[in-house]
Amino acid sequence: MFGLESDSTLLFLAAAFCALCYLAICAGPGKSWLKTLLKTASVALLAVIAFLAAELMLLAAALMACAIGDFFLSRDEDEAFLTGVGAFAIGHLAYAALFYIHPSADLTRLEAGWPLVAALLLLGVVMIVVLFRRAGPLRWAVVVYVPVILVMGIMAIGIPLEGGLALILPAALLFIFSDFVLAQEMFVLDDSHRLRRVTPYAVWVSYWSAQALFLVGLSTGA
Repeated sequence: MFGLESDSTLLFLAAAFCALCYLAICAGPGKSWLKTLLKTASVALLAVIAFLAAELMLLAAALMACAIGDFFLSRDEDEAFLTGVGAFAIGHLAYAALFYIHPSADLTRLEAGWPLVAALLLLGVVMIVVLFRRAGPLRWAVVVYVPVILVMGIMAIGIPLEGGLALILPAALLFIFSDFVLAQEMFVLDDSHRLRRVTPYAVWVSYWSAQALFLVGLSTGA
């Protein structure tokens, strides 16, 4: 399945099952250990798959950092939020490094892809301006995080749109979209805003799909 070994296929199906279970309850009120378990396991299992492939250690590290971030972001405390943001920043930097050192990477593709680079930079500026005004005491953590995820997205442009690797750039854009929507949900939208009915689903579907596409793309295009 997707170029994965049989054991890895079972793990992938288990990860997808956890992701679907979390999707079913993600919009429910409040935090819970069930949400934390399902959310964390759905990405941690992807990290295990990458770990089983000796050539994907950096991918495994990126996925595990994101799984740790999922764990902490699913809890209530501000300290947990900061730890989660830090873990995700490490994950994004690991992805950026992975894309930079990939044998097929070519940063000259950024020249041809300059409209996308410009769009990402513009989005980053808008997010920083808006979130600095709305994120309260967490503003500096958010402001530092935005450039990190943009670096990941820009590095993904250097990966060719060929074979399994063609999944990498869409995955990176899905990841950025997920973080953008999550930021709106946490810091911008009022509690009664009607978009809150769909933002949890948009965040989770785009986020987990991005992680799964990274795994499949790098497994089949390594």
